[in-house]
Amino acid sequence: MTTRTRVTLGRREDLGADCANCFGLCCVALAFTRSVDFPVDKDAGDPCGNLDPADGCTIHPRLRAEGFRGCTVFDCSGAGQKVSRHTFAGRSWQDDTATRDAMFAVFPVVRRLHELLRYLDEAITITRDQHAATELTQRFDRVRDLSDADPGTLLDVDVDAEYDAARPLLLTASRHARVGAADDRGSADRAGDDRGSVDRARDDRRIGRVRVGPGADLLGVDLRRADLRGASLRGALLIGADLTGADLRRCECIGADLRDTDLSGADLRGAVYLTQMQVNAARGDARTRLDDGFQRPSHWAG
Repeated sequence: MTTRTRVTLGRREDLGADCANCFGLCCVALAFTRSVDFPVDKDAGDPCGNLDPADGCTIHPRLRAEGFRGCTVFDCSGAGQKVSRHTFAGRSWQDDTATRDAMFAVFPVVRRLHELLRYLDEAITITRDQHAATELTQRFDRVRDLSDADPGTLLDVDVDAEYDAARPLLLTASRHARVGAADDRGSADRAGDDRGSVDRARDDRRIGRVRVGPGADLLGVDLRRADLRGASLRGALLIGADLTGADLRRCECIGADLRDTDLSGADLRGAVYLTQMQVNAARGDARTRLDDGFQRPSHWAG
C-alpha cells in the first residue's frame, strides 16, 4: 500500500486553492454568464477584465460589492497550482498558444480529479470496514497518479468513469459515518454487527410534510431547527432553504446545492463530504458550527 497524501477537509495545500502559485486559471479558462453571480458575460479562454498582468485580481476585496459573487464561492480544489506548477512546470498560458490551449483544456480535468481525491480521502477516514478502506486507498492512489500525469494523458482520462468506480465505495463509507447519528436519534437499537448498523442509516426520512433524502427538492423550504443528524442530502436542491439552527451533524452533503441556504446557528460538525465551495455558497453566522479546516466566509453575518 502506497503512502497517500493526507487531506483535511480539502483545505490542505494540495487540495485547496493556492492562488499565489497559479496563473489565474479560473479567471481565464472558465466562462461565466451575466447573472446574480456575475455582472458580465465572459467566454472561456478570455481573461477577466479584472485580471492584472501579475495574474492577480484587481478587485479581490470588493468582489461581492462589484457583483462577482460567483468568484467568492468558487474553489478550484488545488487544480490551479497543480496545473500551473506541476503539469506545465511553471509555463504560463501567456507564453504561447499551444500551452494556452492545452492548459485550459487540462484545468477542469484536474479540478474534478482533485475533488474526487478529497472525497476519497474523507471516505478512508470515516469507513468502519478495513476491506473498504483498502479499496478506497487503492482508488485514491489511482486517481492521484492520474492527476499527476502529463497533459496528453490527462486529456484522455475518462473522469466520469473514475467517479462511477468510486461512487459505491463513497456511499458505503457515508453510511458507516451516518449510522452513529441514526443511533443517537434513537431510531434503532444499537445491538448488532456493523453490517446491520449500516442498514439503519436510512437515506429517506420525513420532517413534517417534507421528504428529506437524496435528490430531494427542498428549494426554499423551512427546516429551521430540524433534526437532520445522519440524513442524506446527496444531490438535494436546497437553494434559499432555511436551516437556521438545524442539526446537520454527520449529514451527507455530497452534491447538495447550498446556494443561499441559511445555515445561521446550524451545526455541521462531522458533515459527510461537505466542501468549502458549498460553505462559500451558503449563508451563515458566527454561531454556525463547522469542523476545523473550513474557512468561515467573509460574507457570513458576524
